[in-house]
Amino acid sequence: MSQIESTLKPRDVEEVLDVRFYRPLGYLIARLSRALALTPNSVTVISIIVGMVAGHLFYYTDLAVNVLGMVLLILSEAIDSADGQLARMTNMQSRIGRILDGFGGNLIFISIYFHLSLRIVAAGGPLWIFAVAALSGISHSFQCAMADYYRNAYLHFVFGEDRTEMEQSGRVAEGHRELRWLRNPLKKFLMRIYLNYTLQQELLAGNFLQLYATARSRFGQLIPQWLRQEYSVKNKPLLKYYNLITTNTRIFALFCCLFLRNVYLYFAFEILVLNAVLVILLIHQKHINASLLGQINAHEGTA
Repeated sequence: MSQIESTLKPRDVEEVLDVRFYRPLGYLIARLSRALALTPNSVTVISIIVGMVAGHLFYYTDLAVNVLGMVLLILSEAIDSADGQLARMTNMQSRIGRILDGFGGNLIFISIYFHLSLRIVAAGGPLWIFAVAALSGISHSFQCAMADYYRNAYLHFVFGEDRTEMEQSGRVAEGHRELRWLRNPLKKFLMRIYLNYTLQQELLAGNFLQLYATARSRFGQLIPQWLRQEYSVKNKPLLKYYNLITTNTRIFALFCCLFLRNVYLYFAFEILVLNAVLVILLIHQKHINASLLGQINAHEGTA
């Protein structure tokens, strides 16, 4: 296994652009960060700052300034890739680090949506665009949350519990209750954000929760080979569509809309197109979950 490969997630859940561009660039940044004695969380904060500055540059109508924002946003994504790679290189993975990474991504897109809205209003556009931007942000949150949820579910069933970052809201709630505002205000705040995130995932997870609980009750942490195989066959084809509703697609769409000088198109794409993909995925996922649940029950009945 190459040094870069050792910092990656399983290839099944990695996007092509990430593997071919962001991960190699992120690996170089991670190595530089390690040489500078930076922690993964410090790298995450740098990524957030760079990304939020990029969001501000999308306020301006000057295309050259927008292109600079695009470059900074790509750099922010590369640094964001580097924080996880650095964590794996230095064995410094942590729940708080993962939460900060996700929260940082939200802050970056809040900056983008806010400044795109200001751009429209400054050009004489309607104030209701802020409501559209808020709806885009909510849509974005659910799309990425569910993509992350089912990619981690895939890792859990196919590669094992030690390869996944999926957590149930009950466990997160326990961690949140153990923290105290006076002693750990930042961790308490981030855990509250993460609890909301897991509740948001479970809200749309539907019958997957039943599938997960049944498999857990029946097999514990040792998922049998037949179930690993069945889960992979049924769910691997969906991964590319879950990847479609995550960051890389919306960044590409954003850049296209900026070059076309039509910000409205981006919000329409976010709300109409990506939400439609999400709904179709969740419907299909529901049928797959039901099928797998039936197979587990069938095996249990013949055991």
